[in-house]
Amino acid sequence: MFALSKLSRFAAVGTLVVLGGFSLAARADGLAQNLGPVGPHEPILTTVGSKRVIAFYEPGGGNCDLHVVVWNRTDESGGSAARVRVSLNARQMAHIDSADNESLDLQCGDYAETLTIVDTKMITAGATP
Repeated sequence: MFALSKLSRFAAVGTLVVLGGFSLAARADGLAQNLGPVGPHEPILTTVGSKRVIAFYEPGGGNCDLHVVVWNRTDESGGSAARVRVSLNARQMAHIDSADNESLDLQCGDYAETLTIVDTKMITAGATP
């Protein structure tokens, strides 16, 4: 009875390890995403049209010193990468547009506590986000 219990536990653990391995392989093929909101020095990772985007900020005097790197998703060499730096006041947004007519809007939070992706389609005319 003891050997059967030990064997069944071993089989259960082995099954979890094998299934876990399959799920890791499936995720490795996909592109990493972090849609935020994020704090200082934490990256937002996303796709805008045919471009990949990494964005992070450093707080400075209540503002977000924003750093954004954009490159073509198919560019394995990194030769298409472009970096933009801009300082945003609290609640101010930066707009990143792709050639595919898709946009990414990033907003600095109050007191530079967060950086957030804003869905501007949800903002009604005249309202502040």
